[in-house]
Amino acid sequence: MTDDSLPPDIIRRTREGDLAAFEAIVRRFEGPVRGWVAVHCPPGGDCDEVAQRTFIAAFTRLGEFQEGTSFPAWLFTIARYQLMTEATRLRRLADYYTRYAPDILDRELERRAAEPAGATALRLAHLRTCLETLGEPGRRFIDWRYTDEIPLQEMAERTGRSIAAVKKQLWLLRQKLQECIEQKLAAETGGTA
Repeated sequence: MTDDSLPPDIIRRTREGDLAAFEAIVRRFEGPVRGWVAVHCPPGGDCDEVAQRTFIAAFTRLGEFQEGTSFPAWLFTIARYQLMTEATRLRRLADYYTRYAPDILDRELERRAAEPAGATALRLAHLRTCLETLGEPGRRFIDWRYTDEIPLQEMAERTGRSIAAVKKQLWLLRQKLQECIEQKLAAETGGTA
C-alpha cells in the first residue's frame, strides 16, 4: 500500500478541519485496517472497536504525522498499538475472573446451600411469573439466549444491533428479572428476601 493512493493534499485538508477529507481516508483504509486487526486480534477481542479506536486516534494525532513518510505505515502502527491495548484489557479481564470468580462462585454456592428446602422451586415459580412482565420483545431476547442458546453475534444480526447493545439489553433484562424475583420473595416473607 502506498501513499499515492491518497490525494496529495488530503492530510493538509484534514488538519485544517475538513471532515470530508478524513472521511475519504477512513473509506480508503477501513477495509485493510479492519482486516489486519481481525487477523491479529486475540480471541474475545472486539475487532471493530479496535479499528474504530485506530481511526479516532489517527484523527486526534494527525498533527504528529510527518509529511513525506508513509501514511499507511503510520496508520497501521496506530492500529498495532490499539491492538496491544485491547490485548492488555483482555489479560486484565481474564486475570480478574481468575482471581475473583472462584471466590464469588463459592459464596453463591454456600448461600444457595443454606437456603431452606423448596426455595429454588419458589424462585423458579417467581421467575416464570416475572418473565411474563417483560413483554414479548424481552421474552424473545431471553428465549433466544437461554432456551435456543443463540450466540450474541446472531442475536445482533437478527435485531440490527451491535453485540455490545445486545449484551446490555440482556444485562438489563436479567437485572429486571432479579429485582422482580426479590420483590416477590420479600412480599412473601414480610420484607426479608
